[in-house]
Amino acid sequence: MNPLFSGELYLPNDADLMKIQMHYQDLAATYNQTLPSQQAKRAELLTELFAEVGPDCYVEAPFYANWGGHHVHLGPGVYANYHLTLVDDGEIFIGSHTMIGPNVTLATAGHPIEPSLRIQGYQYNLPIHIGENCWLGAGVSVLPGVTIGDNTVVGAGGVVNHDLPSNVVAVGTPAKVLREISEHDREFYTKNRRIDWDQLQ
Repeated sequence: MNPLFSGELYLPNDADLMKIQMHYQDLAATYNQTLPSQQAKRAELLTELFAEVGPDCYVEAPFYANWGGHHVHLGPGVYANYHLTLVDDGEIFIGSHTMIGPNVTLATAGHPIEPSLRIQGYQYNLPIHIGENCWLGAGVSVLPGVTIGDNTVVGAGGVVNHDLPSNVVAVGTPAKVLREISEHDREFYTKNRRIDWDQLQ
């Protein structure tokens, strides 16, 4: 099994792996140097960079990734705002129509707390799974091994260090479920501002 995906401790200094990693980092640097008007080029590069890219996905430049997004799977209609950071040594799965705010970090890699192992550079990777139609607010961090259920919203600045269920709003550090998504959310889009369904449909 690929040591990157085993979940076991390993030393990330294999020359062949590093050569592949550098290739995708170079591609990511090319993506980040494209102009906003070069939409076709960005779309083409995105399919070269990422493991999977569904239709109608868009990642604002710049974004940053240890493997250039090579281990990231995007469902259809995923949108990521500026300065997305993907620590994609392990796999990241993002469901369809998920929205990612600016300065979000998705980190699959970790290091042992034990100092004698950490000083040698040991690392482990655990996959991240983000469901469909989620919204990660600005500055959210998702840590290794976390699964976030469908439709869930994580408030700005939240640090997600454990699984979150579907259909909830979670906030804080560490992120905790504040409430379930409810009929209230069908009536108000924020604070006391009502949704005018007739105008939207």
